[in-house]
Amino acid sequence: MDSIDKKCMECSKPLKGRADKKFCDDLCRNSYNNKLNSDSNAYVRNINNILRRNRRILEEALAGPEEMAKITKQKMLEKGFQFKYFTHTYTNKKGNIYYFCYEFGYLILEGDWLLVVKRKEPGL
Repeated sequence: MDSIDKKCMECSKPLKGRADKKFCDDLCRNSYNNKLNSDSNAYVRNINNILRRNRRILEEALAGPEEMAKITKQKMLEKGFQFKYFTHTYTNKKGNIYYFCYEFGYLILEGDWLLVVKRKEPGL
């Protein structure tokens, strides 16, 4: 197979080997993909950091093996919780909406209170 026309997508060196080869080595492949994804990476990384922090705060609210705990919204805000970021919601049969950061979630109660919960089997 003639590979004269084939060049590395990152450094433009001529490619040798497989007909479907796109890069001369792993360094070029990684560099190309990092450049390709860099614009969205910062945004996604920042959101993921917020979600991880929210998850950690919810996890800390559940002391030990407890599956539920009450905490004030103010206390969550003081710890750095950002309420507009969550991974998903769950609506139970009564119509109550739980907001989740991965397997940890909360239900907004009356007043300034939240009920923090942990899902037994995290699912999609």
